[in-house]
Amino acid sequence: MVDLNELGRRAKAAARTLSTVPRAQKDAALHAIAEGLLAGQEPVLAANRQDVEAGRANGLSEALIDRLTLTPKRLEGIAADTHKVANLPDPVGEEFDAQTLPNGLRICKRRTPLGVLGVIYESRPNVTIDVAALALKSGNAAILRGGKETLRSNVALIEIVQAGLKQAGLPGDAILYIDDTDRAHVLTLLRLHEYVDMIIPRGGAGLHQFCRENATIPVITGGIGICHLFVDDSADLAKAVDVIENAKVQRPSVCNALDTALVHREVAAQFLPALVERLAADGVTFKADEVAMDVLDGANGVEPAGPGDWDTEWLSLVLGLKVVDGLESAIEHIQAHSTAHSDGILTQTQAHADHFVDVVDSAVVYVNASTRFTDGSQLGLGAEVAISTQKLHARGPMALRELTTFKWIVIGDGHVRP
Repeated sequence: MVDLNELGRRAKAAARTLSTVPRAQKDAALHAIAEGLLAGQEPVLAANRQDVEAGRANGLSEALIDRLTLTPKRLEGIAADTHKVANLPDPVGEEFDAQTLPNGLRICKRRTPLGVLGVIYESRPNVTIDVAALALKSGNAAILRGGKETLRSNVALIEIVQAGLKQAGLPGDAILYIDDTDRAHVLTLLRLHEYVDMIIPRGGAGLHQFCRENATIPVITGGIGICHLFVDDSADLAKAVDVIENAKVQRPSVCNALDTALVHREVAAQFLPALVERLAADGVTFKADEVAMDVLDGANGVEPAGPGDWDTEWLSLVLGLKVVDGLESAIEHIQAHSTAHSDGILTQTQAHADHFVDVVDSAVVYVNASTRFTDGSQLGLGAEVAISTQKLHARGPMALRELTTFKWIVIGDGHVRP
């Protein structure tokens, strides 16, 4: 039986140690974990195969199966990202906003770790390593709770993490895993405010809502992406097809995959048939509005969009197609249906690009690029613990700096307040 209060106490103690550990020691642990992933991949892949087989037997969707699956190539990518995190600057101890006041007091802000992170996630075992790496580098301890569908994979990965911690002389309690799948532990973790400083859920809308409604700890939510690209009338249409294909097809089961393409009325007749022909060859099917249906005139794989389709995160090879009157119409649609994750414009008109960037209030806003770049590694952060769509201290991919807070440092010379 898991005692979460005991786990919390241990994690809190480890966090105090980590907050003052030198960078070299943290980096040594990260390199050891990365090397362990490659050297010990066979047990991890064997455990993952069991999880995948059980997931299929239990009727998991193909999108969830894809998120669950580890391969040698994916493990190599996770290991490479872990090395990258080790090579990034250490944010802990960084001082900023320094100034000397008229009375002679010298003040600044200094970055410090948050403390203990409680991370609840589903289906994606790579999150185990991403969180462990970023938590360690930023001086935080973490208590992890993955889904039951990934239990074997996560336990195997945690063994590698623990070995890396031991090799670097860091406390094993720095990264703890709840290996009991009883859902009651999630509620307990959400209320462990004596020990846990922040909750980060990664999963579906139901998990995020449950955490917001039940936590007594600050919660950072995000990672649900209904993503849009608007094809302006001045867009380079050949490049636009390439960008949309990448955004939809490269990995359709993730949160930064494209869900809806908005197309300017002036180019719809030229652009939509070319887009559908290209993406249909990739296995994509389409949900189209009335105007797009008329333009496509019975093309295979194109169905009328239903009333809830514009608010659906497809996580599969389905793409919404909507014809709009122009830039403002596209923005209105995005404001009504986006989850403020990743939205973009494809245009050669700088004024339109500037206006789109100014008005669209998503965590990541694109001009002439695929939404698939909303990723900690792709944006130069090494990895991420989540994609925040909130407006608190962290927004977009949450990496090292987003896992720190700060304290004020005030230095005087016998100063007293008058």
